Amino acid sequence: MNTLTVSVVTPDGPVLEDSFEMVSCKAESGELGIMPGHIPLVAPLAISAVRLKGSKSTEMIAVSGGFVEVRPDKVTILAQSAETPTDIDVDRARKAKERAERRKNSKQDDVDLVRAELALKRALNRLDLLEKS
Repeated sequence: MNTLTVSVVTPDGPVLEDSFEMVSCKAESGELGIMPGHIPLVAPLAISAVRLKGSKSTEMIAVSGGFVEVRPDKVTILAQSAETPTDIDVDRARKAKERAERRKNSKQDDVDLVRAELALKRALNRLDLLEKS
C-alpha cells in the first residue's frame, strides 16, 4: 500500500518522522482524512488529536494548534506543541484541567477567560488521548 511521509514539528524540534497510510486531523474548518495522492493544501489545526494509521498499528499525537501542510506524498504538521501518549504526564494534565476550570468559573474581573478556555481544551485533549490509547 502507498504511504505518506509524516513529519510533526514543534518549536522545540521534531516529534515524529515516519511513514503512514492515512492521517486524520481536525482543522479549524473540520475533520481531514489524508491519504497518499491528496491534493495540496494548508490548513490551521484545532486543539485535537492527530491519528496516524500505519500498516500494523495506529498512533495518536495530541497537538495544540498549528498548521498542517499536505502534499501528495508528504504531510507536515507544524504544531505549537505535540505530545505522544507516553510524553503526557497524567497528574500534570489533571491539575492543569482543574486550574483552568477554576479560572474559567471564577467571577474575578482579572481572569482572561479566553486563555482559561484554551488551557482547558489543551488539558482535555491530553486526557482524552490517554483514554483512547
